[in-house]
Amino acid sequence: MKQGIHPKYNRIIVKCSTCGNEFETGSTAKELRVDTCSNCHPFFTGRQRFAAAQGRIEKFNKKYGIKE
Repeated sequence: MKQGIHPKYNRIIVKCSTCGNEFETGSTAKELRVDTCSNCHPFFTGRQRFAAAQGRIEKFNKKYGIKE
C-alpha cells in the first residue's frame, strides 16, 4: 500500500434520525447520520406491506382465466 495517499479510516458512531438507534462502524467520514436503519426500516421489521403485488396477481389470473 502506498504511504500518504489513503484517507484516515476511523471508528465512528452512526446515528439514525428516525428511531435514535446508534451503532458503531468504520468509515473515512467523521460522523454519519442515516434517515432509516435496520432497526426501524419496514423491510427488516416485518411491517412491509405487499399491496402492490396483490393487484398484479389478480390481473394475471384474470388475463389467463385462472379461477381461485
